[in-house]
Amino acid sequence: MTQYVEAVGRRKTSTARVRLYPGTGEIVVNDKPMEAYFGRDLDRMTLRQPLALTGTEAAFNVSVHVRGGGDSGQAAAVRLGIARALCESDINLRPPLKSAGFLTRDAREKERKKPGLKRARKAPQYTKR
Repeated sequence: MTQYVEAVGRRKTSTARVRLYPGTGEIVVNDKPMEAYFGRDLDRMTLRQPLALTGTEAAFNVSVHVRGGGDSGQAAAVRLGIARALCESDINLRPPLKSAGFLTRDAREKERKKPGLKRARKAPQYTKR
């Protein structure tokens, strides 16, 4: 059995379970290579940010199971999970990750629709006559 560090990241309605294994820098998301799962370069960059900041891109293999939400929400959830797992693996990585804002859970969620409105805050057009 290989030793690993596990952490959970969340964003909007996405939840990511991240495992860091000592390795060569391979990232697998839902049993697919990261490039196959995340099509946009921005999402892939978001995912790698904590590893790039700490200089541990080639030190760990990352295995992720993510569900719920959309592409960017999932990418942000994975980023938070990776950052938390890195902190768990080495406490000295916490200050740079914290100052970059990678350990902060983005608490913004979709606001519920209100009665009489079209969306959460958008009202029907006002007509005077």
